[in-house]
Amino acid sequence: MKVSGEFEVKLQPMDFYAKGNNGVNLGRMSIDKIFTGALEAISKGEMLSAMTTTKGSAGYVAIEQVIGTLSGKQGCFVLQHFGTMHRGKDHLVLEVVPDSGSGELNGISGKMSIKIENGQHLYELDYELSAN
Repeated sequence: MKVSGEFEVKLQPMDFYAKGNNGVNLGRMSIDKIFTGALEAISKGEMLSAMTTTKGSAGYVAIEQVIGTLSGKQGCFVLQHFGTMHRGKDHLVLEVVPDSGSGELNGISGKMSIKIENGQHLYELDYELSAN
């Protein structure tokens, strides 16, 4: 199934262990999201990032747990992010962590894509629910 909607995101800087060297800036942030549409949910997570000295080149990884309803089914699942930007050209992978689903979302698998248009955050979730 493929569903879509909007989300609001709030990122807050957090203390971090590692510091960048040679112009690389490492960061850690908390993630709080509110999803609307076919996915009515909240999520909480953390992100680690690296900004390079080259404009438009960076990377990040993140984990967030999504809790709510998806197409009327209640439960939660975890999304894992892997993103890079090479001189302005981005590559982003968001996947459901295997076996992270619970409740009526037990057995969920899938991928999410994110777009930002006119300042609005949009998602598209392509998922399957299988009986374990």
